[in-house]
Amino acid sequence: ANAFKVAAINGAKHVAPAFAGNTIYAWSEVFEKAELPNHADFGALRLRTIATNDQPCGAFPGKTGERSYDASVLLDWDYWVLMPRR
Repeated sequence: ANAFKVAAINGAKHVAPAFAGNTIYAWSEVFEKAELPNHADFGALRLRTIATNDQPCGAFPGKTGERSYDASVLLDWDYWVLMPRR
């Protein structure tokens, strides 16, 4: 919620469609953090966001194998954001 801007997209997979009436849940996890040279006022975070269809976040469904996902997964997104420092 506090991200200033999306700085880079490493990869994303739109795994399944969503339809009217679906309840979409999503959560993000931090993979990495990085300092930016000459910018003491903000840094960068590498995030992974997974969105699911009718599956609450507490179950944390994701990949079930090398190439397959849980049936509820809609989106798997790996990206960098810029975050203000406090």
